[in-house]
Amino acid sequence: MKESFPDQLLTPTPRSLVINQNIEDPNWLAGFTAGEGSFLCTIFKSKTKLGEAVKLCFKLTQHARDEKLIRSLVEYLGCGNVYVYKEVVEFKITKLDDLSEKIIPFFQRTPIKGVKLLDYLDFVKIIELMKNKDHLTRSGLDEISEIQAGMNQRRKFSDPK
Repeated sequence: MKESFPDQLLTPTPRSLVINQNIEDPNWLAGFTAGEGSFLCTIFKSKTKLGEAVKLCFKLTQHARDEKLIRSLVEYLGCGNVYVYKEVVEFKITKLDDLSEKIIPFFQRTPIKGVKLLDYLDFVKIIELMKNKDHLTRSGLDEISEIQAGMNQRRKFSDPK
């Protein structure tokens, strides 16, 4: 800032400390997910019959100063793990059962709004294919690959409901 505005007297404002870092409203978590969450699908080489496998991940990432808040997600949702890397803290859920039995019902009760809804809906399609064991067939894996190719930053259009 000082380089951009050398003639201005700049006084940094410290970020206020949030004392209560508990989730009290599910709508807050849905909104937080819309802004900071990721619904990820990775197809990777493996020693399976098809030579590829699918991994799903629901992730929320924040600065390490919000570690207490991120850790509270494990208790609030009843699943997931927390990982701390230098300045970043991540909450991740990768177990298919937790995704299908806890995350999907949560967001069905408390919908995400905005463009992230489209990634969530694609994520749900992939979970359903995996629950039906379609990811173990070439046609099912191809269908998952096609869905994955249009998710997140690769989405060509956005039409949230």
